[in-house]
Amino acid sequence: MANYFSNHSQSRFLANSSSPTTTQQAQQPPPPRSRLPTSKHFSTSVTTNSVSERSVSKEKVTSSNGSSVNGSANVHPLRNTWVFWFRQQRAPGNKIASYEEGIKKISAFSSVESFWSLWTHLSPPSSLQPTTDYLLFHNGIRRPVWEDPLNLTGGKWIIRLKKGVADRIWEDLVLAIIGDQFDVCRPSEDAVKNAGASDETDWPEICGCTISVRQSEDIVSLWNRIDGDIKLREKIRDTIRRVLHLPPTTVMEYKSNNDSMQDKSSFRNSAIDRTPLS
Repeated sequence: MANYFSNHSQSRFLANSSSPTTTQQAQQPPPPRSRLPTSKHFSTSVTTNSVSERSVSKEKVTSSNGSSVNGSANVHPLRNTWVFWFRQQRAPGNKIASYEEGIKKISAFSSVESFWSLWTHLSPPSSLQPTTDYLLFHNGIRRPVWEDPLNLTGGKWIIRLKKGVADRIWEDLVLAIIGDQFDVCRPSEDAVKNAGASDETDWPEICGCTISVRQSEDIVSLWNRIDGDIKLREKIRDTIRRVLHLPPTTVMEYKSNNDSMQDKSSFRNSAIDRTPLS
């Protein structure tokens, strides 16, 4: 797994390593992947006994709010409502669009069923063109930008990946976020007060996550609400390592949204964290 990372601390894992790569054959696009719900990440689990039962349950879900045809209670609600966004830097005609102009809302979901109904229709990161982003953010965030009031006092953890391995990492990260695997990450009252952030108890510390498909690498980032709480940031980092099964020597980076607003960049001039996994 260690060779997933484009900035791994050991040279044999670097993106420019001289190790042989697998030749990809030019074939027709593969058929849509089967993405059956894997409930290990959900605090509200889905228990099914057979493929036929899963099919019946899927047929009953007819809308994004999880309502079923026969009105029976087959919906597994998530604790929060989340929204998928899509951003492409180059609009049709190769005209470069600004960040704000390029962001498009895909859909919101608030149950396990509505998530899978949406997820199975999204193209995986490996099939996206460079300078394209997927963004998943809490419904309370009006726009997934640094300047949003709920993002303003926060920052993000960053992991750089080699090309071709982002699909699994992205899926596991999304499932961990909507499945409340980061619920243990809570800021102290003093940190919230010092940051001037909203002290609403129902607001999660994790604002959302992104994957940025680039020419030579893919970059995943997880956004949190309070930048100034160092212990909280470390707990989020350790949770990321756990839910993504990252090797101990994985290099991670952190950057505050305030710094991003200063240098107009999401990933440049970030702070490198080389703390080994304990």
